[in-house]
Amino acid sequence: MQQTVFERQRPAAKIVEDALRDTKLSCFWIDDVKPQTTRYPVLGGDLSAEYVVVGAGYAGLWTAIKLKEERPDARVVVLEARRVGWAASGRNGGFCEASITHGEANAEARWPDHTEQLRQAGHENLDAMERFITEHKLDVDWERTGQLSVANEDHQTQWLGEDPNPGVVTLSASETQERIASPTFIGSDFDATGCAIVHPMKLALELARHARELGVEIYEESRVTKLDGKTDGPVTLHTHLGTVTAQRVALCTNVFPSLLKRYRWHTVPVYDYVLMTEPLTDEQLESIGWKGREGLADMANQFHYSRLTADNRILWGGYDAVYFAGAKIKSEYEDRLESHEKLARHFFTTFPQLAGVKFTHRWAGVIDTSTRFCAFFGQALGGRVQYVAGFTGLGVGATHFAADVVVDRLHGRITERTELPMVREVPLPFPPEPAASMGIQFTRWSLNQADHREGKRNPLLKTLDALGLGFDS
Repeated sequence: MQQTVFERQRPAAKIVEDALRDTKLSCFWIDDVKPQTTRYPVLGGDLSAEYVVVGAGYAGLWTAIKLKEERPDARVVVLEARRVGWAASGRNGGFCEASITHGEANAEARWPDHTEQLRQAGHENLDAMERFITEHKLDVDWERTGQLSVANEDHQTQWLGEDPNPGVVTLSASETQERIASPTFIGSDFDATGCAIVHPMKLALELARHARELGVEIYEESRVTKLDGKTDGPVTLHTHLGTVTAQRVALCTNVFPSLLKRYRWHTVPVYDYVLMTEPLTDEQLESIGWKGREGLADMANQFHYSRLTADNRILWGGYDAVYFAGAKIKSEYEDRLESHEKLARHFFTTFPQLAGVKFTHRWAGVIDTSTRFCAFFGQALGGRVQYVAGFTGLGVGATHFAADVVVDRLHGRITERTELPMVREVPLPFPPEPAASMGIQFTRWSLNQADHREGKRNPLLKTLDALGLGFDS
C-alpha cells in the first residue's frame, strides 16, 4: 500500500505537542456566545397545542418558524431535552452547502432521473436561507464564500472536473495555490455559489430568538420520553415535567433515539472530531493567502474540512469518523486525544508555514448517519406525526429543506417536494448489534484501504455501492 501525503510529510512531534498543550476540551462555537446566551423556561406542567416540535436544533427551529408563519393564530410549542442548539446544530463545522443529498454523486447514484431537480432544489434552498437571514437581520456571521475541494494525491486529480454544477471551475495546482497556499494541494474544483459559511451556534440562537418573537413557545430541559396516540385523535407527549397534547407533531431529534421505534436503527451515531486555532496574525494569514475565505475540503474517502472564522481562526476537522459499539451517545467519547492528535499532525502537514500556531479548542460532534448518507422522512399515526433524521453530517442547509417537507406533510399537502423519491423512500436500516459494529468497522477499514490504494475500492465497498448502502460522515 502507498502512504498518503499525511504519512509521507509528518510534522515534528514537538510542533503538534506544543500546539495542543493548552487546548480546551470544549466547543468553540458554544463558548463564543456564552455571554449572549438566552435561556428558555422549563416546561411547567400539562399543556395542549396545535403543533409540537420535538428538538430545538436547526430542523426543529426551522419547522416551528414555518408553522407559525403559516398559522400565526396557532399555538406552536418546541420541547428541547437540553438547550437550544447544544448538540449537532451548535457544534458543526459551519458549512452550509447547497446539496440536500450529501453531494451530487450521491444523488446521481440513487435518484438519477431526479438529479437535476434535486440540484435545483438545493440551490433554491440555499438562496432562500440567505434571503431569510438577510431580511430578518440574523447575526450569524453568514458569508457566501463558495467552497474549494482540493486534491492531495495524484489519483485524486482524476476526479477533478466531475462535479456537474455549472458554476464549478477546475483549477490547476498553481491556481489552487493562489487561493490557499499549501504544499499538499495539487489541484482543485472551486464552486463559487454552492456553499456559505456560518457561525453554527449563533444560527441556532438567532433562529430560536426569531421563533420566540413570532410567538413560538420554547421549553428547554424538557425531554420527551414517550409518544402515543391514535390515528384520528390528538397525540400525547410525555415528559417528566408534564404531558403535552398536540394535534400535529414534528420529531426533529437528529441522532438521538427516535420516539418512533420503527426508525431506531435507521441512523447510527458517528463521532466527528474538530480543532480550532487561535486567531491568526496578519503575517500568518498572509502566509496562506485564503483571501476569498472559501470553505475548504479535500477529496479523500477520509476527508478533512476547514474554514476561517470571523476573527480569522482556522477550524480543522474530519478524517476520523468513529462509531462506538452499542450505538451509545456519551460525553466521554468526545475526548479522543488520538483523533485530535491526528488532526493536528494533518493540519501542520497541510500548513507547515503555521508551525507555532496553538489550538485553543478541541471537541467532537455526533453525526446522525443513515445508510443513504442524507436525510429521510418518516411518519406515524396517519401522518399526524412526522419525523426527519439521517442528515449524515451535511444538515446545516438540508434542515431548512427538511422543514419545508415536514410542514407540507403535516398539512397533508402534495407538493413537488413531497413527491420526490428522496422524500417518499425510506432507506434500509443498519443491522442491530453486534452486526452493526462489525460491519461499520470493516467498512471504515475498507475506506482507509482505498485511500492507500489510489482510491481503488475493495469488493465490500463495491457491493455496498451497488446496493446503495454505506457508512459516511
